[in-house]
Amino acid sequence: MAPLSWRHHTLLQALLTRGPLSDRDFHALFTAVSGKNPATHQQLFNDTLLKINKDLAYLQFELRACINQYDGMVYYGVVNNISDEESKLGTKYSVAQIAFYKGLLEAIVQEAGNDGRITSIDAINVRLDNQVIIVDGSQDSQSRLPTSIKNFSFSQKEKTLEELIWDRWLSSTSTGKIGLGTRSFLDLRSWFRGNDIPSCVVCNEACIKASSCPNDGCNVRIHEYCLKKKFSQRKASRACPGCSTEWPCQDDEADGDDDVDEPGEDQAPSANRSSRKKHKRVKAEMVEENDNAGPSTAVPRRTSRSTKAEAVEAAKEASAAGASQPTRTSKRRKK
Repeated sequence: MAPLSWRHHTLLQALLTRGPLSDRDFHALFTAVSGKNPATHQQLFNDTLLKINKDLAYLQFELRACINQYDGMVYYGVVNNISDEESKLGTKYSVAQIAFYKGLLEAIVQEAGNDGRITSIDAINVRLDNQVIIVDGSQDSQSRLPTSIKNFSFSQKEKTLEELIWDRWLSSTSTGKIGLGTRSFLDLRSWFRGNDIPSCVVCNEACIKASSCPNDGCNVRIHEYCLKKKFSQRKASRACPGCSTEWPCQDDEADGDDDVDEPGEDQAPSANRSSRKKHKRVKAEMVEENDNAGPSTAVPRRTSRSTKAEAVEAAKEASAAGASQPTRTSKRRKK
């Protein structure tokens, strides 16, 4: 098998140094190094990723794509295929920090419900002792916890929370809620499946932020972006795949373009009538003003018949005057 070229190395180096890249940024990088747009050269793009993954498999790494469930965007990143979380977080984090992250992870995926986020206060109050396994199982297990776990203060939690958000293991909103980050969605796919996290019936990926079937007895959950694809057509059936219950429309699915600033059928005639009345009233006011202004400024309103009659009368007067008047006029001009 041929070794990786400089183009492959450039893609890998960018992902390793910058972290996960959005679909748009990664495609732009691919276009820059290959001169081909992935949108029109999809097969070349797929072959390139396959070539990279064949070489990374020896090291138990993988170039993978995932969808960030909070914004629906696709991201690419290099992930570790070893299933334990310690190897995923690497050596940068201490034992206490890893335990804190595991506690946050469980709280987000199990206690946050469909929103997939917890408040920053709940995040700070996450307990670490539940994340440490005491091998002998003695009753005095609390006293056998590592000192770093027992002495992990609130200020250390706040600092670790900031680091996890900065490294994109977690994410935060403007309202202060904490959710999973892009790297968690990339790396923890096997963890989600191994811990019985409900999967989306459309894409079969774990549902961290998703919508549940309105039927309380149905366990079907679907990502919001999968809902848009599944029920994209107006006339498509919105029946739940599990129980056939009608799935309600989301706020951003409502089609309000048809009714915005558009009068209904019963409104249009009244609007036209009021418009005609307004034009007639304006014209009447103009005529009245012209009549009141006197002969110097008045603009008489004549019908086509009266105009023709006046023209005929003027022609008769001109013929009765005879041809002498133009002659005299011309003589005066000569003088």
